[in-house]
Amino acid sequence: MCKPMKMISLSPMEYCVIKNPVVTENGVPVVDSDGQVKLRMGECEYRFHQDSFPLYPNEELCGDMEILPVVLADSALRLKARCDYVDNDGTERKAGDEWLFEGPGVYYPRMEAEYIGMMRAHMVELNTALRFRAIRDCVDRSGTRRKAGEHWLVTTVGAYLPTVYEQYIVTVMAHKLDVSTAVHVRSIHTHEDCFGKIRRCGAEWLVTQRDTDSYLCDLNEELVSVVQATALTASQYCTIMNPVNSAGQPQLGKKRLVRGETSFFLMPGESLECGIQQIYTLGPNDGLVLRATQATYDETNSSDETTNKILRQPGERWLIRGPCEYVPPIGIEVAEKRTSIPLGESEGIYVRNTKTGEVRAVIGSTYMLTEEEEHWEKVLSSKVKELLEANEMPYLGRSRFEQTIFRESLSFDMCEIQVKGPRVEPKPFPVVSLQVPHNAAVQINDYWQNTSRVEFGPVLVLLGPHEQFTLLSLSGGKPKRPHAVKSLYLLLGPDFVTDMVVVETADHARLSLQLAYNWIFDTTDALEIQKEAAKLFSVPDFVGDTCKAMASRIRGAVASISFDFFHKNSARIIRAACLGLDNAGKVQDWYMFPENRLRITGVDIQSVAPSDEHISELLMKSVQMAIEITTNSLEASARHEAALLEQEARGRLERQKILDESEAEKSKKQLLEMRITGATLESIGEARAKALALAESERIQGLSAVDQSRAEVEQKRIKMVGKCFLWNIRLRLRVM
Repeated sequence: MCKPMKMISLSPMEYCVIKNPVVTENGVPVVDSDGQVKLRMGECEYRFHQDSFPLYPNEELCGDMEILPVVLADSALRLKARCDYVDNDGTERKAGDEWLFEGPGVYYPRMEAEYIGMMRAHMVELNTALRFRAIRDCVDRSGTRRKAGEHWLVTTVGAYLPTVYEQYIVTVMAHKLDVSTAVHVRSIHTHEDCFGKIRRCGAEWLVTQRDTDSYLCDLNEELVSVVQATALTASQYCTIMNPVNSAGQPQLGKKRLVRGETSFFLMPGESLECGIQQIYTLGPNDGLVLRATQATYDETNSSDETTNKILRQPGERWLIRGPCEYVPPIGIEVAEKRTSIPLGESEGIYVRNTKTGEVRAVIGSTYMLTEEEEHWEKVLSSKVKELLEANEMPYLGRSRFEQTIFRESLSFDMCEIQVKGPRVEPKPFPVVSLQVPHNAAVQINDYWQNTSRVEFGPVLVLLGPHEQFTLLSLSGGKPKRPHAVKSLYLLLGPDFVTDMVVVETADHARLSLQLAYNWIFDTTDALEIQKEAAKLFSVPDFVGDTCKAMASRIRGAVASISFDFFHKNSARIIRAACLGLDNAGKVQDWYMFPENRLRITGVDIQSVAPSDEHISELLMKSVQMAIEITTNSLEASARHEAALLEQEARGRLERQKILDESEAEKSKKQLLEMRITGATLESIGEARAKALALAESERIQGLSAVDQSRAEVEQKRIKMVGKCFLWNIRLRLRVM
């Protein structure tokens, strides 16, 4: 026998699954001829709230007792038929059919229906919509028939529970529109929009706040972009390309000018040519070069009283000047900006006329290029540029050339360059200038008129467009080397030039002379007569020519005399050879080169040395021996003096040492006395401190003992009071 089993009891909200249930008729189990209950083997049965019942033989309880599913409002259970059957409400279900059990309610499961899942309603908020797709041909919640694959939107605000064959795709948000925001919409299929307009396939339009506060694209529409309003201030303008007409059609190839202050939306197909541009605000020193791109009328020259329109042909250029505000109309573009260039009396620029090719220099006045002019750069040779740009000019002898710097270009304010905007006026090229120092001269050649002029310093020379400096290439070094020094101006002296000359006497003695020639240019007539002034530059290398001429005269004079005679009278011989003799046989004061009016006023003999190496060595040896003898005598005298000073210093040192030792002993004695006094004071202080500490310790211990006695007395008093209180309580309890 099997042990007894407890009967199964189900509450109203519970159910269970019985496997191999018994066959019943009117609620009574059916038995066979043997008295055994009949079973539906392999089947299962749901049992709900009823009287307690037992499990018959071979019946099994599948799992535990479960709670009946409660379906809330706006929710549903998705069910699927396992086989053909008729539902409790009389609905015929075919195998594979799906349906919803919608809440609120309690669902009693059946073996013929399979639970697939729970479905909840989607919330449709304001300015939103739900997009659904039909899985198969069906009727949606609103009663509209839908084809398989069809999409639609649900816009009714509230909860929406889709049917079993409606598939949720996405929640579509409406775009909120304001004064600065609009939406660009394109039609996918020909349809009628929410405003009642027929939209062809591919048509594009703009929806603004004037149409609606928010816009939700239909399924036949797609959002191209969210368009922000284009706002122009009072100082801005823009050019719209392909503007839309009143019918909403873009006019391809046309343009429309819009000037601020305003705000607008770009319609589909429209675009800004160069974005938002600033209105040209021209000051008194500003201007604009305009160019016509098509035949149009220009009103820039109109006055306040009358309007004078000028027909401009394509490609025509003209200039307008400030002060004014200018917005280029359609058909006119700003080719270049102009700014007046302030020029001082010593400043200038080169200007070239683009029509005639004429080049001129504008000097000493504020100037603005016209529409037919451009800046022109003067071409200079590389050597001249190096001299103009160098920080310091080369020097000749002891003279130093003044610094000449190519002036920096003039600076002036320009407007900010915009995208595809007008070309900014190029940087002007200043007039080439040279500061000629005092007592100097410069020659300028005009190759256009085939003339030349000489300017004497101090002066600032400004080159014309066709003028060039005469470049001087002078010899330098010792002995002189040609083309060693480059210069743009000629120093007039007085100055000197040094050179080395090798001469040979009549007795074949070769001598090397180092000479310095004093020179000066005669400018008596050159300051007033240009023809005489031009002679100053007639000799390209006056230094080299002068040194060669003087060396030749000296060699000729020395070659006819002996070495002894030259050694005794070298100064007179060289001065007479260089400066010449007058009728009385005296040396002249100066010698002039008539070709370039150069005067030699003196000769300085810096050194005379034999050029023969053997003679030079003998002279060097004799000089060295004399130097050695003098050096030895000086060394002996110095040693004797040093020994005497050393003995005196040693005596003073010993005496000072004795004095220092006596002072040290006195200091040691004072130190010992101070140490003894310090030790005495230290011992007295230590004893006193110990006594005070001991007395304070005894006092603290006494006070501590007194406090401890008081605490013990108080403790005993508290104990006595406690005992008395307990006796009183016990007495009261006995009385009660």
